[in-house]
Amino acid sequence: MPKNSKVTLGLPHSDPVTESVADLLTLAEPLDYKSSRMSMGLSPGAQPAMGKGLLPSPGDEEGRPAWNSKLQYILAQVGFSVGLGNVWRFPYLCQKNGGGAYLVPYFILLILIGIPLFFLELAVGQRIRRGSIGVWNYVYPQLGGIGVSSLMVCGFVGLYYNVIIGWSIFYFFQSFQYPLPWAECPIRVVNGSQAIIEPECEKSSATTYFWYRQTLNITSTIEHSGGLNWRMTLSLFAAWLIVCLAVIKGIQSSGKVMYFSSLFPYVVLICFLVRGLMLKGSVDGIAHMFTPKLEKMLEPQVWREAATQVFFALGLGFGGVIAFSSYNKRDNNCHFDAALVSIINFITSILATLVVFAVLGFKANIMNEKCVVENGEKILGYLNTGVLSHDLIPPHVNFSHLSAVDYQEMYGVIKTVREDSFSQLGLDPCILEDELNKAVQGTGLAFIAFTEAMTHFPASPFWSVMFFFMLINLGLGSMIGTMTGITTPVLDAFPKIRKEFLCVGCCIVAFFCGLLFVQRSGNYFVTMFDDYSAGLPLTVVVMLENISVAWIYGTKRFMQDLEDMLGFRPYSFYFYMWKYVSPACLTVLIVATVIEMSVSPAGYNAWVEELASEKFLSYPPWALGVAYSLIIAAMLPLPCVFIARHFNLLSDGSNKLSVSYRKGMTKDLSGLEEENESRFILGKGTPSPSPSPMPSHRPYLGPGGAQEMTNAAGYGTGTPTKTGYQNIHSPESEL
Repeated sequence: MPKNSKVTLGLPHSDPVTESVADLLTLAEPLDYKSSRMSMGLSPGAQPAMGKGLLPSPGDEEGRPAWNSKLQYILAQVGFSVGLGNVWRFPYLCQKNGGGAYLVPYFILLILIGIPLFFLELAVGQRIRRGSIGVWNYVYPQLGGIGVSSLMVCGFVGLYYNVIIGWSIFYFFQSFQYPLPWAECPIRVVNGSQAIIEPECEKSSATTYFWYRQTLNITSTIEHSGGLNWRMTLSLFAAWLIVCLAVIKGIQSSGKVMYFSSLFPYVVLICFLVRGLMLKGSVDGIAHMFTPKLEKMLEPQVWREAATQVFFALGLGFGGVIAFSSYNKRDNNCHFDAALVSIINFITSILATLVVFAVLGFKANIMNEKCVVENGEKILGYLNTGVLSHDLIPPHVNFSHLSAVDYQEMYGVIKTVREDSFSQLGLDPCILEDELNKAVQGTGLAFIAFTEAMTHFPASPFWSVMFFFMLINLGLGSMIGTMTGITTPVLDAFPKIRKEFLCVGCCIVAFFCGLLFVQRSGNYFVTMFDDYSAGLPLTVVVMLENISVAWIYGTKRFMQDLEDMLGFRPYSFYFYMWKYVSPACLTVLIVATVIEMSVSPAGYNAWVEELASEKFLSYPPWALGVAYSLIIAAMLPLPCVFIARHFNLLSDGSNKLSVSYRKGMTKDLSGLEEENESRFILGKGTPSPSPSPMPSHRPYLGPGGAQEMTNAAGYGTGTPTKTGYQNIHSPESEL
């Protein structure tokens, strides 16, 4: 455009024009957030439509990083959403809540709330191209606290989540030895000559002892810190060093890491599945897992836990989803991305469940055979001492090769004949089903049950190295998303900060804060943060995200904006989900969570050294105060920002938006030829026939449909011109 252009300089025009772009550029006043709820964009070269919301100008975003490829972006979203919970939480819930029957409510809720809310976060991040704080400030500034709460929760979760990666790093390096250090109980030498098995290990198991005593060296209560565990401190430092190196360059570095960290776990899971299916008893575990207990589907608790798992499996509310999508181009098909990542997440959970129960089925058979041998020796001893008669033993039973079926037959006969004194014999039933019903989750699955099963694998160190390397990569993918959810909104708000300094600074601060979790009592604080810091606050955050878009900004307008952005009209299904179904489900989930927290006793499972077992203890008053303060701290930004903006104590950034709007319009017009400028601005002739990079607009005004708005005055042509937009000052019809 020539430098003396009337558009650029805002000179008056002699032609009679009702309202020109030049007038807007010259006289535009800062828009107030009360009349403009969300920032919407203008595609380069497209005609600016009056009455449309605002969007950060293209000129402001030229320096914003972008993904190198669509594959890199998808892997980043998959790496963030697929985490440790898919491996050690989903299989436990599946077993606990009816086996194969649990998949039905899970899949239904994935469709009703999972995919729609995931699509919503992807869309607003991609449309506005800001982190979580910037996005919700644009959508509705009075609810700008949503982004701050997301950042707070990311901080809390990142602190303890990286501790779990540290534990995995410790086990990873311990796996490079044969036999594995948790394969057998250690021997203690007494009086310089007598060797005995460590009593704590003998009462529990070798893997349990290694986890609680040699790894955590845990105290018996949360009130006794026990000082720092130096081995866990070094592991935590290594974990934060890896995370720092992965995110120090933003998506330029983390995107490359995702190629490995997102794909490698699938290689390991498939290898484990193939190897597990070759083990004795694996089919028993899988059959037990997927045997449906249909009556469980009628229990409300099953649906609540399925909804919670769907919610956290996709990483909703953390800000990582929004941050990753903000580095996309605005015409990216985020609807396809939402469906693809959600389905991959679901399939991964099924794959992990197959692997876990194939291995646990093998472990159950090993433990059942061990039970049969031990109790068979007891019976043989009773026969030799005359406590039991030989007539009670079926003639075909061979004690040198005692099978589980033969033992069950003997057990039944002895229990029937010696009914009065049977309990004194101390015989166990040794039922395979009982072993399979021993539900384990979390650290109990990864660091105790699974490690015990791997000790019976041929070449056990190799499989142990692979397993814990997989856990490190699963955790790393989620941590990259969590750190991006923290750094992106900060960099958006303070663009002069160098991302390298911010990342290093965050990791150093987080490491020192994380020392709380590497005390000898640190595992109890990990449990506390896991139970209280994320659950309720994140549910409230996503609820407010849904309300701000669907009810404050307006579902019809949002669907219309999606059509502009994607080039096609999203299904009406999303209209109803966002407006009615998802808010209702989230409300029920919040109420159920509050009731659950009120009814269930607040406490933790403490490891008692003398008993060599876990014991449930209630939190002391100070610990309970810390737990509830986590919830308050995560949710406090919501009312604080609302009050501050309501009473104009905090800027809404509207001046910046109006300047961006003027700059964006100037940039859009700068590419037009001079003769087309006068036609476009003054309405003389027809606009340039050059195609717009954005698709032709077809406004979406709800499932029922409505006529498009028209500008009867036109722009000097005398022909009614379709604006395709709702007037931003008109009331929302659906509110």
